[in-house]
Amino acid sequence: MIDVLSLLIATFPASMTAANLVLLGRAAGAPAPGALVSVLIPARDEAANIGACLDAALASAGVPIEVLVMDDGSTDGTARIVEARAAADPRLRLLQAPPLPPGWTGKVHACARLAEAARGTHFLFIDADVRLAPDAAARMAGHAAANGLALVSGVPRQRIGSLGEGVTVPAINLMMLGYLPGAGRAFTNHPAMAAACGQLLMAERGAYEAVGGHAAFPRRLHDALALSRNLREAGHRTEVVDGSPLADCRMYSGFAEAWAGFAKNAREGMATPLGLPVWTVLLGAPHLLPWLLLPSPWAIAALILSFLTRAAITLRVREPLWTIPLHPVTVAVALAIQWTALIRSALGRPAGWKGRAYQPVDVP
Repeated sequence: MIDVLSLLIATFPASMTAANLVLLGRAAGAPAPGALVSVLIPARDEAANIGACLDAALASAGVPIEVLVMDDGSTDGTARIVEARAAADPRLRLLQAPPLPPGWTGKVHACARLAEAARGTHFLFIDADVRLAPDAAARMAGHAAANGLALVSGVPRQRIGSLGEGVTVPAINLMMLGYLPGAGRAFTNHPAMAAACGQLLMAERGAYEAVGGHAAFPRRLHDALALSRNLREAGHRTEVVDGSPLADCRMYSGFAEAWAGFAKNAREGMATPLGLPVWTVLLGAPHLLPWLLLPSPWAIAALILSFLTRAAITLRVREPLWTIPLHPVTVAVALAIQWTALIRSALGRPAGWKGRAYQPVDVP
């Protein structure tokens, strides 16, 4: 009976994935006349990334741009690299973040200050490890104009260079495409169905300022989701598009860094006392439990459906094919991260990232 239930639960992410892969559109459209895209990059100790990030951003075509980098207390050569490029390109400006005020998280504070200094009609927030395609800014601004969107976001193509990344990073698209109804498309206009990826997020200036921008949620770590929900609650339209043609990104360099990175956001997502037991069933029953029920034919069918679901997502978002056989490990690690984050929160231990510690925020 348990094996049959496992197969039935496996049909949920499978059917959700099939629908979302059809629904997930690509950014298209011409920017409105007079559009100016401000590419906004918060950077803290990003000397290894910032040069290539800037080269890609400054190669943008199809819409006028400016590029602003907020150096947030870096102790490496981040600022020097930006200064050297700014001397050769007037579209680039380096800003220095003021001291982090009490009650703020670092990235949210840097993004808020970047938006204050920007001159654009659209704010394109990216991380320093993101490499924009030349037409990304124009396509996102055009998509926003063509569809009346206050926010356009996408998950960049994830570059995965180690086993540790291979068992962690693919969970992003699994959750987005396998478990979120509509995958963040604008027709799912309820705030609870909002989605966004902070690696690649464009907001229309007027709507962003009307809802208070990043200053409306100074303590949050998952800033993209908070902004998307705030915009929807105010009646604005937000949408997730296929980000793989727009940018690529290598988020982390190994397992330890990936674990820490995902853990810091966990309490604002799945890792809640009420939500995580449900997520454990939704993820564990179709992707992990069948292994314990072999050789039941129902368990075999559940595993086949699980791997087909993962393969379809991997092919669409252009992640490495070698990560597909690691799928059960990816799910197990994702749940371990979430449970660890919840337990650490219950013990009063803060989340740490880049030398800063943050107490988790309970999100309804």
